[in-house]
Amino acid sequence: MNLRQELTHIAPMLRRFAYSLTGSAHDADDLLQNTLERLLSRGVPEEIELAKWAFRVCRNIWIDEYRARKVRQRNAYSLEETEEPFVDGEQAIYNQITLEEVDAAMDKLPADQRSIMALVAVQGMSYKEVAETLGIPPGTVMSRLARARIALANFLNPTAGTISAQPGV
Repeated sequence: MNLRQELTHIAPMLRRFAYSLTGSAHDADDLLQNTLERLLSRGVPEEIELAKWAFRVCRNIWIDEYRARKVRQRNAYSLEETEEPFVDGEQAIYNQITLEEVDAAMDKLPADQRSIMALVAVQGMSYKEVAETLGIPPGTVMSRLARARIALANFLNPTAGTISAQPGV
């Protein structure tokens, strides 16, 4: 299979990963496009699996864009635009609230924890695959994932008290 065919095959996974990083469908589409463009223009090292390389490139592009946005936000004033979500029925309201709560909680996570959570929970990767993809030790993946899960639980259910990683704390 050539590079374009392989990219077409993994594009939906990359799109979901991009969405988990950005929290916005529009930004995820832009990030996916930038990732595919970079992969097509620069190629993939021969000794690295395409999917792992693509996730790493996507994450690195997002980090670069995130940092650039922070710099621009500090140097410019912007008006916040708010849109009322279209709601159709009780279940749609519940689904929207739940999705917004999870998105908001994911946005509160540090970038390293959010990317690992997205790869494990959304993409279904194993700890070993995540470690290889991000170029970090498996133990780091496990500890960041544990901290991310605890933080999400605390963000999503603040009235239950603070959940701790240590028993009895």
